[in-house]
Amino acid sequence: MQLDVLVVGDANPDLVLRGDVRPRFGQEEQLLDAADLVLGGSAAITAAGCARLGLRTGLLAAVGADVFGAFVRERLAERGVELFVPGSAGATPTGLSVILSAPGDRAILTLPGTIPALRPADVTDELLAAARHVHVASLFLQPGLHAGLAGVFTRARRLGVGTSLDTNWDPSGRWAALEEILAVTDVFLPNAAELLAVTGGDPAAADGPDELLREAAVAAAAARLVSAGTTVVLKDGARGGRAWWPGDGFTAAPGLPVDVVDTTGAGDSFNAGFLAARLAGRDAPEAVAWAAVAGSLSTRAAGGTAAQATIDEITLSAR
Repeated sequence: MQLDVLVVGDANPDLVLRGDVRPRFGQEEQLLDAADLVLGGSAAITAAGCARLGLRTGLLAAVGADVFGAFVRERLAERGVELFVPGSAGATPTGLSVILSAPGDRAILTLPGTIPALRPADVTDELLAAARHVHVASLFLQPGLHAGLAGVFTRARRLGVGTSLDTNWDPSGRWAALEEILAVTDVFLPNAAELLAVTGGDPAAADGPDELLREAAVAAAAARLVSAGTTVVLKDGARGGRAWWPGDGFTAAPGLPVDVVDTTGAGDSFNAGFLAARLAGRDAPEAVAWAAVAGSLSTRAAGGTAAQATIDEITLSAR
């Protein structure tokens, strides 16, 4: 078994609802425009995107032996993703997310299910040694993995395996215990609000009305992490992507204008574009350009995987 990338994290169905999605209690019935059951979980969407871009991809995720778990397995198999299910999954039902998708924004309701079951010991040296790179997603939904991830990444480095991290949002709002992990993380892939929160800033500033103040806050937050040796690759919606790395490195790439259907999983497809480019030996500016295009194109359909980019689409659009 040889993998280009081992993705570690969450896998579950997403029920994406579009239309009149702001709930009103009092037994009011509302009519939707669309409802789609699709593959979800940041890690699973990233893995599917990596496989679509030609990477030999494995996914380590706790998935139950239930109907939702069967759905996840089928969708991953269709993409050619090798799924590794640890014994820690037990008999717990597979997680589920309901996504209320409105133009330009969304709300997410998640039943954790098996998602928190993953443990550091599940990321074995055998799995790490089989991969060129390990990417971890949805860290704050997996407290057991969170507690020992620094050790996992340290083992990966000893084996010569690259590391990257997308924490995603912290539902608790605490954003705790990341310094030790980021110290052994090669690439950190947040959005603007996550970057500000992780570095002790105000995540609300990511949506502030003053663009100059916003950009200054984002750049300062990135510089703080880069000074400790971590490369920061920022996914920034329609603005595209940016990257900062040690030695005063910086690059930026615009997003691609598209008719947006649903933004679910766009950041995960961004991750896949970046990883595919870097693992193909492309430099940082080209990798960020690939990422921005991959994230943009993924919004063309409902859910995170239906419209994920192909290599041909990215190379044509990222010129």
